[in-house]
Formats: sequence, C-alpha cells, structure tokens
Amino acid sequence: MNRLKKKKQNAGVEVNGNGSVTREPDCGRKQKLAEIHQALINDPVDIETLRRAAGSKGGLLTDELRRKVWPKLLNINVYDLPHKPGRDVRENHKDFNQVVLDVRRSMKRFPKGMRASERAVLQEQMIDIILEVLKHTPQLHYYQGYHDVAVTLLLVVGERMTIAMLDTLSNHHLRDFMDPTMDSTKHILNYLMPILEQVDTELHDFMIRAEVGTIFALSWLITWYGHVLSDFKHTMRLYDFFLASHPLMPIYLAATIVLHREKEVKKTECDMAMVHHLLSRIPQDLPYELLIGQAQDLFDQYPPSLLAKRAALQPRKSLSISTFQAFQLATLHQRPDSVLKRLTKAQDSSTSRQASRYSGLEAALPQERGQLWGKGNRMVKMAVWGLSATLGAAVFAVAQTAMDWGPEALLQLF
Repeated sequence: MNRLKKKKQNAGVEVNGNGSVTREPDCGRKQKLAEIHQALINDPVDIETLRRAAGSKGGLLTDELRRKVWPKLLNINVYDLPHKPGRDVRENHKDFNQVVLDVRRSMKRFPKGMRASERAVLQEQMIDIILEVLKHTPQLHYYQGYHDVAVTLLLVVGERMTIAMLDTLSNHHLRDFMDPTMDSTKHILNYLMPILEQVDTELHDFMIRAEVGTIFALSWLITWYGHVLSDFKHTMRLYDFFLASHPLMPIYLAATIVLHREKEVKKTECDMAMVHHLLSRIPQDLPYELLIGQAQDLFDQYPPSLLAKRAALQPRKSLSISTFQAFQLATLHQRPDSVLKRLTKAQDSSTSRQASRYSGLEAALPQERGQLWGKGNRMVKMAVWGLSATLGAAVFAVAQTAMDWGPEALLQLF
C-alpha cells in the first residue's frame, strides 16, 4: 500500500492511447461543463476530452450530460437507435424465466419513493431490453447480474438508448462475462491478486494464506458495482469512469478497495470464511473519488500486459481486452449530434421521395400493361411469338440430338 500512497494524487485525468487516464488539475464545474459542451459540438466529436471529463473529479456531473456523453463514449448514433422490442421478443426464449426472476428481484435498484406502477413499467421494459439484446446476438449468454447493468442504463438514458448501449457493452466491455462458462470471468478475476502483490506484499500473502480467493469481488465486477452500492449517485459516478476506461478498470478498482481496507483485513482472523465475509460487504461510505484516482494510478503503473506476463495470465484470450483498442479508435471519428440530425433528416427525406416515386410507378404499371395488351401491341406479340418459336426449335434440337445418341436418353429427359 505504501507504493500506492507515495504517488501524488490530483483531481482530474487525461486519457492515454492505451485506454488509461492520467490526472490533471481540477478545472472547476463551470469550466468543465463548457469543455464538455464544446467537445460535443466539435466535428469530429472530441472524444478524448469527454473521456477525460468522465474520469475526472465529479464525473459527468448531471444525468442530462450523461444522456449526451455516454452514447459518444460507445460510438452510438442517437438518431439511429433500435426500435422498441415487439411482443415476439419473449416467445420461446431460453432465458425468459431467469430474466423475469432476476428483474422481479431488482426492486432495491430503483429510486426510493418511485411509484409501484412506474417501477412495474420499467421492469417490463428491462425484461424486453435484455431479451432483445440476447436475441440480436445469439452467441451472448445471459448471466445473473446482467440486469443490474441494464437497470442502471435504463434509469438514466431510457429504453431505446439502453438497448443500443447494452448491446455495445455486451459485445465489448462485458463480453468475457457472457460466455457459456465462467472460465473467462475467472480469468479477469485472476488479475486482482497480482495487482495486490505489486502494491502490498504483506496483504497479498495474508490473503493467500487465508485462501480467500477472488470470488468476493465477482458481483462487483460483473455488475460494475451496481448490485452492491445502495446510493445510485455512486453507481452513476463509477459508470462514468468505466465507460471511459479500459474493460479491466473495474478489477483495478476492486484492488483499490481491498487496499483501502488493508488494516481491517489484517486484523481479521486468517480464515477463508472470515476474510470473505469482510471483503464481500462493501462499506457504503467509501471515498470514491480517491479510489477512482488510485485505480487509474494502478492501471498506469501496472497495465494488464505487465500483469499478464508476471502472473502467467496469457494463455486465455480475453475478447474484451483484445478488441478494446480497435473499439476505442472507432470512437474517434464521430459527428456531432447537430450534424447527425441534419444528415438523418436529409436521408429520411430522400427515402420518402424514393418511396413516393416507387409507389407511383407501381400504381401506373398495371394500367400500362393492360393498355399494351388491350391494344394488341403488334411489336410485343411478335416478340413473344419469336421467343416461343426459338424455344420450340431449341427443344426440338435437344430431342433430336438425344434420339441420335440413344432412345433411352430421350426417355430420361421426359
């Protein structure tokens, strides 16, 4: 832990090319709002500034800004969103019963004081959203905790945007959790102990002796902490950070939480059950801004590539890690929403004109065809007679050749 404490802590961050974020001085709320607004209207959108804002102190500040910035962080066109799921999305889906059970049990994830009728509507939307994403990409496998990610997005950005965001996250940041087995998830969890070993050998060795493993952090990782935090503002703050960061950032945050509680851990009896019980319960008063800063410091000091070499984690390929660089580069060429709106409107107008011409042509064709045949168009009739004569001659030639070659061949043809 000493090595972590020695590193100077600042308030802001700056995103590097490898997906990490470097700290920079806090610029103040008003200046930050102005920078985010300017980044959104730049053409192309200034994604680096948006990532920096999402990772710096206070995150994206408001839900209104999150609705604008979160889609950009995932390269989503807000004017080209999926349609709301139809009724057939629930038909014959293998995960339907489990999804319904998990969503019904998610009452604590909704804001206190929300009317039961409003919550019921959102829960029905959650079910459809999850099934729609799974149906769209059949190789994705549902896991318990996936609904915790869905509800966080839904409460901030609404139904259609949640479908788009959840689909993108499922194919990138959350992809390793959506395999048919837990092997890839365990692989991600295996990065935790090597991080602890680099920072606090004594704490690492204590946990090894206790044989506590890393399963205590499973729900943190696969729900992006949504399942274990009671205050929704803390959950949103972490989502700002994770959406702007490398897919392994949640495991670096897990390491900072364990390191933050090192004194508690070391005072606990060196027993698997006792240590697991302590660590699996996250205190609700954690200094999240400090921990976010420390998690980024750890990522910079001990990137995944370094940990993989030291901890022999290379054999299993992580889809989340291997596709991240290409995904991050793809976000750098987005047009601002004002341009996307104009382009979408122009495209819709063009499509409408084409559809109008096509339907007009369709309406005219039957009448024209009737006129042609009704007037006994001589040229059309002659063309048909000529084609029929040509085909008849061709059939006769084939039959004659078959007769010359052998009568049995003719019988096979007919």
